[in-house]
Amino acid sequence: MNDTHIVDCTHDRHAAAILDILNDAIVNSTALYDYQPRPLSAMTSWFAAKAQGNFPVIGIEDGAGTLLAFGSFGTFRAFPAYKYTVEHSVYVHKDHRGRGLGAVVMQALIGAARERQLHALVGAIDATNAGSIALHRRLGFQHVGTLPQVGFKFGRWLDLAFWQLTLDTPAAPVDG
Repeated sequence: MNDTHIVDCTHDRHAAAILDILNDAIVNSTALYDYQPRPLSAMTSWFAAKAQGNFPVIGIEDGAGTLLAFGSFGTFRAFPAYKYTVEHSVYVHKDHRGRGLGAVVMQALIGAARERQLHALVGAIDATNAGSIALHRRLGFQHVGTLPQVGFKFGRWLDLAFWQLTLDTPAAPVDG
């Protein structure tokens, strides 16, 4: 990880690179339960939703400014009582996996959640994604359930495992 640094991703600078990483995951893995690569135009509304919700998009760039990994979080469920819970995602470019970049992004997301006075981070992970599950376990996430056969991709049923990290924030949660 020499010569890398954490950045706050922006649409203008990072949309195409994020899209490349996401589309690779869509086409070649079960990290995203999506079938078709997304067009670049989809990134406009994606970044707008992140900005509207005060949700970070955190990346890791190399010394040349190439995006190697990114992560973000967003609304867990669209009901007010879930306001202290977010669902996060982390993606590492296929050529840079196994270097600890996912852990760095996750730690930055956990820090961002604390700063925003959130209480729980939830990761929805394909149950066969051993690398992501191991990362979440190392970071203190707990397995809180699996939904069997809720996805169908690559000709097979997919189980979705939920991993949660409960934080000690916020100091004074409120209803409403």
